[in-house]
Amino acid sequence: MAERADDRLVRLLGLVAYLDGAGPVRVEELADRFGVTPRQVREDVDALWVSGTPGYMPDDLIDFDAFSLEDGVVTLTQARGMTRPLRLGTREAVALVAALRAMHASPAVQADRRRAAVVASALDKLTAATGEAAGAVDVQLEGDGDPQVVAAVTTALAEGRRLHLRYVNAADVTTERDVDPLRLLTQDGAMYLVGWCLRVDGRRTFRVDRILDARVLDEPVAERDAAVAGDLGADVWASVAHRGAPAATLRLASAARWVAEEVPAESVRDLPDGTVEVRLRVTNPAWLRRLLLANAPDVVAVDPPDVARDVAQSARAALAAYASTTADEPGTRHDGSGDGSGAPPAGDDGPGATKTVG
Repeated sequence: MAERADDRLVRLLGLVAYLDGAGPVRVEELADRFGVTPRQVREDVDALWVSGTPGYMPDDLIDFDAFSLEDGVVTLTQARGMTRPLRLGTREAVALVAALRAMHASPAVQADRRRAAVVASALDKLTAATGEAAGAVDVQLEGDGDPQVVAAVTTALAEGRRLHLRYVNAADVTTERDVDPLRLLTQDGAMYLVGWCLRVDGRRTFRVDRILDARVLDEPVAERDAAVAGDLGADVWASVAHRGAPAATLRLASAARWVAEEVPAESVRDLPDGTVEVRLRVTNPAWLRRLLLANAPDVVAVDPPDVARDVAQSARAALAAYASTTADEPGTRHDGSGDGSGAPPAGDDGPGATKTVG
């Protein structure tokens, strides 16, 4: 399974601390002590070699003896203060206690026993050092989704067992599926479950507050290597907008520039006429349809054309439905001018259609 960034950070800091006290150590011995391969040790040393304190000039970076490394021995020559005990003021310590208590209470941490133990250990030590000031800190987290669902998800993650989910997506379509849970993530205040969906035989991301029901099954999760499971350290959008999804290119007026900043865009390009071109991967056509309909006045062009035709058809259907509900209302016009007739003006393919602005 792919290594998490926080796991590697802990090991990198541990390498510096260990080498600072142990002196020169052979690569194979370090690999055995930290539970990684000799190749990973060398990659870690390369990463540390370009790390250091603010300023990041040569004299600010952690340093090693390059000649001894060629002989298979890692020799730390400059730790740059990375092994000095951290000194916190009272306000800093209290803020850190609050953050650790919130982290320890979160389902994402509780689902991982090893991470929960590390957080609890750090919290106990910091609370003891802070004394009465830490006692005044009270952290309460609001739930994200049904508590029974969250409990089932965290239990399945902690015990390595499969889940049966009843899930409603953004298009209000409800499905049932078996999922091997991989990790809980948070993004923009929402919690997501990353898992391997057996229904589609692929990795999927489920927003926890859209899980209607979750049941822990007896089956253990299947073993999958990093190449299959994917990089779990990626953000939620990267998980959702996977490479296999079809691409769409939108050209938007400057008033809709916010779209480029808020949607999971694969690329963004400013054009000479002031418009912006946004290329994205579409895993949910209904989501893209709603986006284009809501911002129709600022949509200059859409590619591929079938996306524009789909949006135009939806717009016509909406107009027709509106016309049918207002047909018997006094004062409603039915002259085909687009004000309730269900037909857009001549020459207009409807909101979101491919068009060219001259």
